[in-house]
Amino acid sequence: MLRRISARYFRGFGAAVVAVAALVLAANAGPARAAEATTPLQHLTGHAQALR
Repeated sequence: MLRRISARYFRGFGAAVVAVAALVLAANAGPARAAEATTPLQHLTGHAQALR
């Protein structure tokens, strides 16, 4: 009985490790950066203004 319980915990721990690894890989595989950097005001207003 102890072997079944430990096997169950081992499978659960292994699944958690795989899930965390998948989340880390997905977070690092984000969208590509824009070719031209824009300021936050330029994005909202359409004008090229610098923040002060």
